[in-house]
Amino acid sequence: MASSSWDQVTFSLSPRSKGCYLITNEVLDKVPQIKQYEVGMLNLFLQHTSAGLTLNENCDPDVRADMNTSLDRVAPEGDFYIHADEGPDDMPGHVKSSVVGVSVDIPITNGRLNTGTWQGVYLCEFRTYRHTRRIVATLNGRKK
Repeated sequence: MASSSWDQVTFSLSPRSKGCYLITNEVLDKVPQIKQYEVGMLNLFLQHTSAGLTLNENCDPDVRADMNTSLDRVAPEGDFYIHADEGPDDMPGHVKSSVVGVSVDIPITNGRLNTGTWQGVYLCEFRTYRHTRRIVATLNGRKK
């Protein structure tokens, strides 16, 4: 019986301002170990509380714009938040992060992410100013 292998890498994404961004290729570049796995799982964990990770439409950029607009409706900026130490976009960012989540699990099959045809990994950045975000990628499975 083949034993289970583990790999873990922490990497930074290029800085981005508010919006939803397709980062699948950036993840693949930063985590080349994916190619070594015959079968397994990739967990991506974002180490921040005012951004999120999700799987969504990887083709039409209008979806990313609509996601950003929709999330602004869920948690708008305003003077009704108690927590306001880091600016008017911080607390809405925390709410959006809780709604979207900060991690995704993606199966690996034959050295590739086994996503659906129209799925890609998004970074949802909820702060106005550009931030560099860090992700911990953990792989587990059977290597080739």
